[in-house]
Amino acid sequence: VDIQTACLGLYCGRTVLSVNGSVETYGDCGVCPRGQRTDDNKICRECMGSPDRYDWLYLGFMAMLPLVLHWFFIECYSGKKSSSALLQHVTALFECTIAAIVTLLVSDPVGSLHIRSCKVKKLSDWYTMLYNPSPDYITTVHCTHEAVYPLYTIVFIYYAFCLVLMMLLRPLLVKKIACGLGKSDRFKSIYAALYFFPILTVLQAVGGGLLYYAFPYIILVLSLVTLAVYMSASEVESFKDLLVRKKRLVVLFSHWLLHAYGIISISKLDKLEQDLPLLALVPAPALFYLLTAKYTEPSRILSEGGNGH
Repeated sequence: VDIQTACLGLYCGRTVLSVNGSVETYGDCGVCPRGQRTDDNKICRECMGSPDRYDWLYLGFMAMLPLVLHWFFIECYSGKKSSSALLQHVTALFECTIAAIVTLLVSDPVGSLHIRSCKVKKLSDWYTMLYNPSPDYITTVHCTHEAVYPLYTIVFIYYAFCLVLMMLLRPLLVKKIACGLGKSDRFKSIYAALYFFPILTVLQAVGGGLLYYAFPYIILVLSLVTLAVYMSASEVESFKDLLVRKKRLVVLFSHWLLHAYGIISISKLDKLEQDLPLLALVPAPALFYLLTAKYTEPSRILSEGGNGH
C-alpha cells in the first residue's frame, strides 16, 4: 500500500477516506476517530474485537470498587442497632448492577450486552497523550485517542450512572427506613459516596493503565490485609468466634470471593488443570490466622514477657 510520507508518532495515523475495490484513499496524518486505532502501517482501523477474559476481569474489578466502598460506608454509618443496613446494602448492589447493565447497553454496539474493543498491547496504549510527536520541536501533532477503546472511558460512564442512580434512589430510601439514626447521620453514607466517586474518577484517569496490570495483586493484598484487620478488631481467635455471629461468616466468605477473584485474574484460567487447584489456597490465610491467633494475643505476649523478667 502506498502511504505517502511516513506518519510520525507512536499513535498518529491516517484515516481511510474512501475505498474503491482494493484501493484505499487516506487522509492526513493525525488523530484516529473514536473507536479506531492505528495498525502496523499507521492506518486508523476500526476496533472490531471483543474484550478477552482479562479485560472483563479488569472491568469487573472497576465495577466492584464503588460497590465495596458503598457497603463499607453503609456499615460504618448505619448504626449498630439500625435495621436499615441490609436494605441499603441491597439497594447499593441494585444501583451498581443496573448501572453496569445500562453502561453495556449504551456502548457500541448499542442495545447489546457485548462491546467491541481494541486489544491492549502495552502500557503506553493507556497514555497516548504522552506520545504526541513534535517533528520540528515547535509544533506538536496531537494524536491523543483511546487506543484501548472502550476500556478507559467505559469506566467513567459506569461511575456516572452509579452516581445518578444513587442520587435518585438512596435518599428516599434512607429517609424512610433509617429512623434509628439522627438526621445528620442517616445521609452520611451518601455524603461519603459524593467524596469517593470523584476520587475513583481521578484514579481511573491517572492510573487506569497501571490498575489494568496491577489489579489482581491489589485484590490479593487488600483482601488479606482487610480480613486480618477485621478479625483482629472483632477479636476472632477461633472457629467458635466465627460462628457466634452470622455477620462474621458473611464477611469471611466475601473476602474469600475477593481472594478467588484475584487468583483467577492472575492465572486467567488459561490452563484449567493447573489453575483451578490454586483456588484451594483461598481459605489458607483465614485458617492460618485462626490457628496462630492464640499465640499472638497481645495480653499473652505481655504476660509471658513479664514472667520472663
